Amino acid sequence: MQANILSAFASKTARSFLAASLAVAVSTATTVTAFAQANLPIVRDAEIEALVRDYARPIFRAAGISKSGIDIILINDKRFNAFVAGRRMFINTGALMQSETPNEIIGVIAHEAGHIAGGHQERLREQLARAQTMAIVAGLLGAGAIVAGAATKSGELAQAGGGIAMGGGEMARRGLLSYQRTEENTADRSAVTYLEATNQSTKGMLTTFERFQSALSLSGARVDPYQVSHPMPQDRIANLEELARKSPYFDKKDSPTLQLRHDMMRAKIAAFTDGQGATSRMFRKDPKGLAAQYGDTLNTFLYGNLGSASSKVESLIKQQPKNPYFQELRGDILMKSNQPAKAAEAYAKAVQLDPVKSGILPISYGQALIAVGTPDSLKKAVVQIRNGLDRDRENAVGYRYLAQAYGQLGDIPEAELATAEGNFYGGKYQDAKIFAARAQTKFKPGTPGWVRAQDIINFRTPKK
Repeated sequence: MQANILSAFASKTARSFLAASLAVAVSTATTVTAFAQANLPIVRDAEIEALVRDYARPIFRAAGISKSGIDIILINDKRFNAFVAGRRMFINTGALMQSETPNEIIGVIAHEAGHIAGGHQERLREQLARAQTMAIVAGLLGAGAIVAGAATKSGELAQAGGGIAMGGGEMARRGLLSYQRTEENTADRSAVTYLEATNQSTKGMLTTFERFQSALSLSGARVDPYQVSHPMPQDRIANLEELARKSPYFDKKDSPTLQLRHDMMRAKIAAFTDGQGATSRMFRKDPKGLAAQYGDTLNTFLYGNLGSASSKVESLIKQQPKNPYFQELRGDILMKSNQPAKAAEAYAKAVQLDPVKSGILPISYGQALIAVGTPDSLKKAVVQIRNGLDRDRENAVGYRYLAQAYGQLGDIPEAELATAEGNFYGGKYQDAKIFAARAQTKFKPGTPGWVRAQDIINFRTPKK
């Protein structure tokens, strides 16, 4: 009887501790499909992804993780935040939009790279395991005292047992938070090292921490520094300022070309997430600059007259004729104007001009070709979408367009397999298995389509 009481009490204590602790530890096995299943608002945009990768590339090289297959995933969230999960780095669109210079967001990337290079997640899991053990041991000791108190009819002993259990769990939690704060400071110092190694300023990091400190001061909130997983902003500034200012690159500014790309990225995010007036407010000091014009064109496309949007994008193209993303926007406007043939021409130009060969642009090209609707355009759509998926295998939307193209061509086995793939990479595993089973019956055993369908059927759905 006593053993059962102890076991139940310890189990409850461990579960309570786990509920508080798992929020700070993310499994390295997590995939994009799992995040999609969890309804994480992932953003896909060729222009923004290309710029962020350009920011990250030299930092990853300096951190020694350039060949580690690190993916950068954008999250549609207005809060200033970034985090890592295994070999994936997640950056909120709010962090990109609030960073007024490239250097500010590069500092964020450098900090997160410090976590990856330092193996902090693996060590955090070890610390979590130790903390769980501490909580369980405290729970067992406390439960033993409670049972002993009950047996001897000693209320004081039973009360002390409850205090032991609760105190042990709290001590374990505080120990874990202290460990996390240490790792955050280590990542900050690593970031300074990476920035200096790549001849970049550390000023952006200080600007970010000063922004955090200002927001905290304005909120009027009182925060116990021992109850949070990150050091307080003023402490981070104090720890870094002297080291940062010693860098010979501290006062180095971002190049005008990079700053312009950054401003255009911010304009795009603002137009799509903050409503009509956001871009005009953002660029009120330079209302006639290219970034402001880009924001205005996007606003007109989203909320205004498509004819006016078309005229404005042509003006942008005249100023930067080799910009693939202006051609992409032109294609978007033409698609919305129900002119798919002309849109296909614009997307084809975007694909041709794209220096990084994004998978997103060929998929948009394929979508326009599907809308044209002729047998020849549908065959071309399959080729273009497959080209895009070869570069961007986990693009669930791409598979859905591929299924549509195959369906209109009458190729039902391939259409069902593409539907299975789209559901699979969208995190809808059960639907993926249903369509894979349907597709497999139509393929000859042993063919590539049959084998891929079998892979989806055999996939073990991760536990929630």
